[in-house]
Amino acid sequence: MFNRIMKRGQKKPSKPEVIEAPMATSAPAANVIVNHASRAPTAAPQPAAPPPVPPNPGVVEVLPQLKDISLSERHVVFIRKVQVCCFMFDFTDTMKSAREKEIKRQTITELIDFVQSGSCKMNEVMQDEMVKMIAFNIFRSLPPAPHENTGATGGDPEEEEMYMDPTWPHLQLVYELLLRYVVSSETDTRVAKRYLDHSFISKLFDLFDSEDLREKEYLKTILHRIYGRFMVHRPFIRNEMNNIFFRFIFETERYGGVGELLEILGSIINGFALPMKEEHKLFLVRALIPLHKPKTIASYHNQLSYCVTQFVEKDFRLADIVIRGVLKCWPITNCGKEVLFIGELEEILEVTQSLEFQRCMVPLFKQIGRSINSPHFQV
Repeated sequence: MFNRIMKRGQKKPSKPEVIEAPMATSAPAANVIVNHASRAPTAAPQPAAPPPVPPNPGVVEVLPQLKDISLSERHVVFIRKVQVCCFMFDFTDTMKSAREKEIKRQTITELIDFVQSGSCKMNEVMQDEMVKMIAFNIFRSLPPAPHENTGATGGDPEEEEMYMDPTWPHLQLVYELLLRYVVSSETDTRVAKRYLDHSFISKLFDLFDSEDLREKEYLKTILHRIYGRFMVHRPFIRNEMNNIFFRFIFETERYGGVGELLEILGSIINGFALPMKEEHKLFLVRALIPLHKPKTIASYHNQLSYCVTQFVEKDFRLADIVIRGVLKCWPITNCGKEVLFIGELEEILEVTQSLEFQRCMVPLFKQIGRSINSPHFQV
């Protein structure tokens, strides 16, 4: 899914064309605050400056392709193409500004090919302008979830109709450009870290509240790649995950990306060196085990169970802590949740050594005895 890029042949125009540009409908990314249900209220943002526009206000140039430009002029045309992509359109009406949308789509597709090919090393100005354009397009106010509109507490995700963002055909290309930039061998992380900074990464976390599953998949992949390539950002990413889980568990119980973050975390745990740092053990005790408490655990339990089991596989001495922690969160009246816990304990016990099992077998068998007497047929 991540590597599907719409590539269509482009004809080199005999003359430069100009078309009237639509009015910009969004503020620059630097001043955008993404809606995030799990974050505390923030002060109102300052009035935003108008977005960057091409040199001639009121027109958008159809620029020649980068491959047809000399190396000495390529960086100038690249920046002009990036500026062309800093216009927002109404995608709810497919006929409105159709030609402008197509020009923007072709321009972003060309930028993807340019970054992926590595035919020309981007200087710092080019990287700065490109990341600003990406941020301008993806950091936006998200529509409320369906249950927020109705005032309900949220239903079964399998029964809810999948939300399809009308801007996705455009957003997918922007996300693909960001992904190609992050994974490109030509990207110098020592330079790129100035543009993909903590503020940028924090806003990526906010976007996990999107209701479009396709967007979450891209966010998950990009964030994982950033963690893998930018070692300087690893402590910040782990700390941000920690804070998000804390807010979710103890304050809001609302965050759309818990499952996706746990998937990333599962890969991160696999890379932990032994002996395991105390920081990681505290994360297990303070964040992962309490994640068994929320009522919505069914939406992310598979990923959570995998992460917890990975900890025990890495360090068998953690089995007693994990099993006792799960038993403390054991549901009393929620039979469906109890079934999930029984399955998780079975996976943990498979990687538990006999000495650790003996330490926790008394409370474990007491709970198993109570579950055997449960009137619910599934338990």
